[in-house]
Order: sequence, then structure tokens, then C-alpha cells
Amino acid sequence: MKLPPYIETAFTGLEAAIVLIAFVVVAAVFSYVVLGAGFYTTQTAQATVHTGVAQASSSVEIAGNVIGIALGENPSRLTYINASIMLMAGGTPMDLTQMVISYSDSGGGRNPSINMIPSACGTILTANAATNNDIEWCVSQKINEVGLPNNLLEPNEIWIISIGMPPSATVNQKITFNLQPAVGAVSSFSKTVPGALSRIQPLY
Repeated sequence: MKLPPYIETAFTGLEAAIVLIAFVVVAAVFSYVVLGAGFYTTQTAQATVHTGVAQASSSVEIAGNVIGIALGENPSRLTYINASIMLMAGGTPMDLTQMVISYSDSGGGRNPSINMIPSACGTILTANAATNNDIEWCVSQKINEVGLPNNLLEPNEIWIISIGMPPSATVNQKITFNLQPAVGAVSSFSKTVPGALSRIQPLY
């Protein structure tokens, strides 16, 4: 049975509407997927930038001279050094108990991870002079400390760290230290032990 022309036209319009709606739905879903992928990529890039900024801004630097201490009569090697460290400009507070210090010298001495002693700094360094074997580090003084005592090196604070020297830290040796915080770039500094030692001397 043949339908009237107006009914056939109505069915044709309905089919076109269904096809149009299907295209709109598919386009909407595709747009949502594309936008979602774009937002995810943007968030990932933003997180990467924030992480990079945090790492770059959390490094430490040496403030002032590095002082070498040589105990005993007619010393031929350094007993320990004192180095003042502070945060770089814009740095965030840093837990120094998480910092790793490594040591090397031109005489073949190496230590990839020097032990940190949280207390009794003077006792440890004196023991180092007596045994000639220990190589450890500690915080011997905190300058401009903010608030209650803690392990966080904060902006405007200067902490003096003392690092025991191994027997290979003799005269004319070049000594190198790497300071690796838990978050941030490695800070390195190299000094040369003088050809003649007194009890206290700056290292250059």
C-alpha cells in the first residue's frame, strides 16, 4: 500500500533529524574526549613546571669562606672543615637531615655518602682527629634561626656545617664536596688544601 506523499515527506524529515542528532551526539562526545585530553596534558605540563621550579628553588649555596681546621702539632692534613650554607634566593625550607654529602679528593679519597651526626658535633670531630678514620658531618651552629629549633634550613638562615676529613686530605690536595638535598639541584664546591697548615685557615 502506497503512503500519501505528505506521510513519506514526514518520514524523510524524521530520518534526517535522527541522522542529525546522531552526528551532534558523536561530535559532542568527540569534543569532550579531545578537551579532556587537552586538560590532562595541560595539567601534566603545569605539574612538571611546578616540580621543576620547586627543585630549582630548593638548592643551597655556600655563604662566605670555607674554613679548614687542622688539629695536632705540625699537622699534615685537615681534620675537618666549616662551611656556611644558606638557601638560594626564593628557596623553600629544606630538611638538612635528608641532605646527602659526598666527598672526593685528588689523592684518591672518596666517600659517596658521609654520615650525618645529629648531635655532639664537637665530640665527633675531636674523635675524627684521634682515629684518622671517621668522616662524618654535623651542624655546628645555626645563625638567624627562625622560631623553635628544628631541622629546617629556612630563608635568611645561615647554618655552619662541619665535615670531618679523611686521612687523604693532605697538603696540596684538591678536595670536592657535593651537597645533594632531598629536593633540588646538587651544589658543588672545590677547595685546595694549602701547602702548609696552621690550626685555622681559609681554603681557596
